[in-house]
Amino acid sequence: MDTDPSALETVVIPRTRDLGDNFEVRRALPTTQKRMVGPFVFLDQMGPHAFVAGRGLDVRPHPHIGLATVTYLYDGEIVHRDSLGSLQTIQPGAVNWMTAGSGIVHSERTGAALRASGSSLYGLQCWVALPKKYEEVAPAFEHTAADQLPIIEGDGATAKIIAGSFFGKKSPVATLSDLFYVDVQLQAGARLDIPAEYPEQAMYVIEGQLDLGRDGIFNAGQLLVLKANTAVTLRGAGPGITKLMLLGGEPMDGSRYLSWNFVSSSVERLEQAKEDWQQRRFADVPGETEFIPMPDIPGKPVGYP
Repeated sequence: MDTDPSALETVVIPRTRDLGDNFEVRRALPTTQKRMVGPFVFLDQMGPHAFVAGRGLDVRPHPHIGLATVTYLYDGEIVHRDSLGSLQTIQPGAVNWMTAGSGIVHSERTGAALRASGSSLYGLQCWVALPKKYEEVAPAFEHTAADQLPIIEGDGATAKIIAGSFFGKKSPVATLSDLFYVDVQLQAGARLDIPAEYPEQAMYVIEGQLDLGRDGIFNAGQLLVLKANTAVTLRGAGPGITKLMLLGGEPMDGSRYLSWNFVSSSVERLEQAKEDWQQRRFADVPGETEFIPMPDIPGKPVGYP
């Protein structure tokens, strides 16, 4: 009798939040089922959403410490501004990688031209916890164009290495830990073998249906977390294209605590960051006059994992 076990540790069905005007965000990490995968402590799906003329994304200036944010779009544009003076429009296929380190403030908005005409938006935003020795590194921002990212393709499968290393290819995006973040597209019937390259690996289905053999077929909007050190074969279930994001890496070097937009290995450091934001000690974002006030967060910071 065939008794091969499942390749999956867990399947996360993200909860959905409406940020206003029916703009939905699906949060796959963190959840009660899974707090983090490798250094990834946060994964949000933004949209897909269509803004009418005169409306757009308006994430006012807010702070981060102890992490890197990763923005990757499938549709639309976002204008990024930060307290380093960075001003960058991100478009589909490119990467905005912002290292918060000791502290940074940024905003994300729809540009004036698209706001006037109406626009669409669809993408992912992740947070990557920084290793302890880099938690207080100087903040930095890096934009990498789509045509600078390595691509592997053949037999109906395409894989773009957004960050880190996978399939023997390395992204030019500078990271501070061993991780991978890979945009995969599968034509109907195409297959792609995923090696057990890292101890912690997962995939988020963006579009279409993904066939995992004995584990079944999975629809878009699900995070599939593999068992430790497990290889798996992906297949496009059809009838159309299947899109997914591979992510994960080495386990973190100890627990992390998360509170609001802050991540740290130290609860005391989180409390200091909260006080610094309340007292307006973070640097301002040039060209911005608004900010998100520090919310009232009851209880103690949540520890991960």
